[in-house]
Amino acid sequence: MAKPSSKWTDLAKPLSAPVLDVITGFGFQKMTPVQAATIPLLLSYKDVAAEAVTGSGKTLAFVVPLLELMLKRQRETPWKKSEIGAIIISPTRELATQISDVLGDFLQHEKLAVFKQKLLIGGNPVEEDVDWIRKEGANVLIATPGRLKDLLERKGDLNLTAKVRSLELLVLDEADRLLDLGFESTINTILGYLPRQRRTGLFSATQTKEVKDLMRAGLRNPVLVSVKEKATVSTPKLLQNFYVIVEPEQKLAVMLDFIERQEVKKAMIFFPTCACVEYWGIALTELLKPTKVLALHGKMKAQRNRILKNFRESDNALLLCTDLLARGVDIPEVDWVLQWDAPSNAAAFVHRVGRTARQGHEGNALIMLLPSEDAYVDFLTRNQKVSLKKVTLEPNEKKFKSTLKTLHRLQKSDRGIYDKASRAFVSHIQAYSKHECNLILRVKDLDLGKIATSYGMLQLPKMPEMKEHFKKSFQGPSEEVDIYKLTYKDKQKQASYDNKLKLYQETGEWKGKKKLLKKKSIPWELAKQEREERKEIRKKRREAKQKRKAAVESGEAAEPVKKKKAKFSQEELDELANDIRALKKLKKKKITEEECDDELGLASEDDDDE
Repeated sequence: MAKPSSKWTDLAKPLSAPVLDVITGFGFQKMTPVQAATIPLLLSYKDVAAEAVTGSGKTLAFVVPLLELMLKRQRETPWKKSEIGAIIISPTRELATQISDVLGDFLQHEKLAVFKQKLLIGGNPVEEDVDWIRKEGANVLIATPGRLKDLLERKGDLNLTAKVRSLELLVLDEADRLLDLGFESTINTILGYLPRQRRTGLFSATQTKEVKDLMRAGLRNPVLVSVKEKATVSTPKLLQNFYVIVEPEQKLAVMLDFIERQEVKKAMIFFPTCACVEYWGIALTELLKPTKVLALHGKMKAQRNRILKNFRESDNALLLCTDLLARGVDIPEVDWVLQWDAPSNAAAFVHRVGRTARQGHEGNALIMLLPSEDAYVDFLTRNQKVSLKKVTLEPNEKKFKSTLKTLHRLQKSDRGIYDKASRAFVSHIQAYSKHECNLILRVKDLDLGKIATSYGMLQLPKMPEMKEHFKKSFQGPSEEVDIYKLTYKDKQKQASYDNKLKLYQETGEWKGKKKLLKKKSIPWELAKQEREERKEIRKKRREAKQKRKAAVESGEAAEPVKKKKAKFSQEELDELANDIRALKKLKKKKITEEECDDELGLASEDDDDE
């Protein structure tokens, strides 16, 4: 098969002058491989399923044919303002907004301005979208799945189903991410509302089983296109990947020292959870003055677009984020991608580092690993074809002490920051426990005392994983802090906290989102003794039941007549209450399955012998 031409002017079906004008204005002289492979197919009215690495130019690969198909129909029968000719479905608001911006650049051309687009994402009232489409109309919709489904199912005042009858092209962008986020049923519902006589383009970084199932459901005899920059490496050519092995308590100090020494100007720092982004956004703003520090995560609503726009327009800033921004989002001139720890799955590593070294620019990425995580480097090399270079960064003891002192001061100054630090630490450990590579990254290998030190905790949080010996490695503030005396800067929060504290002191009850009773504290030795006694009682019952069953089977005893108990004994009721309490703890992930079995007395015979 002949290799497709890389020149925009050499396509078998020539592009229209307005589209070429805009592309020339972008400065793109040649097509990327994914563009050269997919654009001719979509222009030939074929369904396409394209697999390409991050940063490969997928957006233009579907925006250009979308406009050409719309123009062809315009020349034959002009589009009405109520007719929708194309729909692009994207997994996140940020990526949808980015696609809308690219399409908007094309629609500024006077000969393309006849088309109108509408961005449909969460964060703004659905009624505003309904009013806009009814009054202004839209020929192209760029949407996240949830909002599009809501509007398609809406009857009466909109009837979007009637407006999509002339649909020329449906694009499913980052299809694997759409399915990872649980949108499979939503996508299937949307497909049910769209006409069958349409072209569909599916773009994905990976071809998983779920993506192939979606292809069978939404595409008709698709042409499969797989484009990769290099057969041996899955990350961009101009990207340099580095890793550093660092002790848990030194992680923050090492990262700050690295940012200063490398003179990092524009970087994205990935954290495992939204709570981590919240806390470190506050802490790093204080620690890195006067550098601009921005924080963005999935639980934010309306402000997400504003924050991302602010970062895009900044020449010198750090953006703290979760994997919400790991896929597809194109931010110019990001020179470094820093990772606080290993992502939840290996594929996310490739997507994270793909935020730099885009469109011919050089880029760098650094991941911070603990001594117990060194095998993760070899795992990435084998699993994701990623090459990493080791760098050695010596801990700066002076920097370590000063950062720790600052974190302690921040938390003591506002109980709200202390709460955020606690939530960040706990959520970090919980996320770590769910890592797909849990044979290498194991919670039991972590020194939680040292990790709590790196978070600047005033005291060790209470959680099932926190064992007594972690107190030895934990470095708290020089003077002991009474947590109950910390105050909120927010006066309303402080008033609410004072009321709860007063009620707690009077009744022993703490009213949060749920009414919780303070559990009576008993010595660990007594708690262990009670568990052993419950296990012994259950063991005797099992043995007695097995003896009765054996006697019945051998004919030595008659089948016992089951009598209905008039009531349960207090001992049985207490035991039942303990069992229910243990199961609730397991459901809320406050204890492990082994600890639950231990409390329920379900340990194996080998455990009993020990």
